[in-house]
Amino acid sequence: MAHDVQVSVDPNAKLVIRNVGLMLSGRLEQPILDADTIVAVGGRIAAIGRRKDVDAEGATTIIDAKGSPLAPGLIDSHVHPVAGDWTPRQSQLNWIESTLHGGVTTMISAGEVHTPGRPKDVVGLKAMAIFAQRAFTAFRPGGMKIHAGAPVIEPDMQESDFKDLAEAGVRLLGEVGLGGVKDGPTARRMVGWARKYGIQSTIHTGGPSIPGSGLIDSAVVLEADTDVVGHINGGHTALPDREIRCICEGCGRGLEIVHNGNERAALYTLRVAREMDQLGRVILGTDGPAGSGVQPLGILRMIAMLSALGDLPAELAFCLGTGNTARMRDLDTGTIEIGKAADVVFLDRAQHSAGRDLLECVQLGDLPGIGMVVIDGLPRIGRSRNTPPADKVPEIVAA
Repeated sequence: MAHDVQVSVDPNAKLVIRNVGLMLSGRLEQPILDADTIVAVGGRIAAIGRRKDVDAEGATTIIDAKGSPLAPGLIDSHVHPVAGDWTPRQSQLNWIESTLHGGVTTMISAGEVHTPGRPKDVVGLKAMAIFAQRAFTAFRPGGMKIHAGAPVIEPDMQESDFKDLAEAGVRLLGEVGLGGVKDGPTARRMVGWARKYGIQSTIHTGGPSIPGSGLIDSAVVLEADTDVVGHINGGHTALPDREIRCICEGCGRGLEIVHNGNERAALYTLRVAREMDQLGRVILGTDGPAGSGVQPLGILRMIAMLSALGDLPAELAFCLGTGNTARMRDLDTGTIEIGKAADVVFLDRAQHSAGRDLLECVQLGDLPGIGMVVIDGLPRIGRSRNTPPADKVPEIVAA
C-alpha cells in the first residue's frame, strides 16, 4: 500500500473494483446503487454497474472486493491543521494519516487556529493563510486531501484583503468568532466580501472553545449568514434547543454536527432537520485536533451515533459524512458518480457485531471495520489499524 505523498495521477491508470457486496452512493436520493463494479481511469470514476455491463479490460490495478461493501471516502468538514502531520494542540504526530485509517479521504480546515504565535495583524494572517493553502495542497499524508488556508477574520480587514486572498488561491475562512470579529454586522459585511470573491465561510456556534473565542448565539449566526453553521451542536458547549431550532428554521445554510460537541444537541439538530425535510443540509465534522484530542474514527462514530440514537437508516447516515458535505463544500468527491474522484472506502460489519451486515451493524451503534481505502484510484491503506476487524476484506489481485 502507498503511504507516500503522490499528488499527480497517471492519466492512463485504470482501476477495476469488482465483486462489491453493497455499494453506497453518498446521495440521499438513491443511497444504495444496484452495482457491483466500478471502473476508474486517471483517478476518476468512468463506469459503475454490473460487471458484465462495464469495460473492465486493460486494468492496471484490479481490486476484488470479495463481497465487501463500499462507500465514498468520508469527509471531515471541520478540522484544525497546523504544520504537516503534527498538531501542537496535543503534541501529536501523524494524526492525519491516522484519520485516513478511519476512512476519511478529505479534510476541510476551519482555521489553523492552534498555530503557536498565530498572527492577528492583517498582513500576518493573510500570509499564514496563503502559506497553509500552499503547504497542504503539496503535502498529502497517505494521500489525504486537505483543503486548508482558512484565515480567521479580524476587524481591520478591508474588502481588498479578501480579493488578495482569493487571487492567491485561498477558498475558505476560518471560524468567524475565533478572532476579533464577534458581532453580527461586522461578520455579515466580511462574509459578504468573502462570498463575492468565492471564499466559503463558517461560523463558530455556541460557547467559547479556546482562549480568545466567545459565545456566538443564534442572533449573530443568523445575521452573519455564513455558508456553514459550524458545530451547531457546540464546540464544546451547545446553545439552548430554542436557539438551535431558530438557526435551523431561520436560514438555509449548512448545519454542521461535530464529534467534539454536545451529543444530545446533535441528535436534536438531526431531528429538527428531518422534521423540516432538510436532511440534505446536515454535514459532519470532528472539530479536532482540540482540547479533547484527536479523533481518527470521529466521522465513523458520528455516523454510527446518529444512525443508532437518531433512528436514521445507516445508508442515509453515511450520506451526511460524504455526499452532503461534498455538495455543501463544492468538492469533486463524496459520491459514487461518473466523473467524480475515485475516493472510496471498503468497510464491513465488525467481526462479532450483533448486526448481521454493515448497515445493521451501524444501525446498532457498532463501528464497522475498514478493509481498504482508495484515493484518486490508488490503494492507500489495507486493513485499518484503528477499526475493529471487518468481516470481509478486499484484495488487490493485479497491479
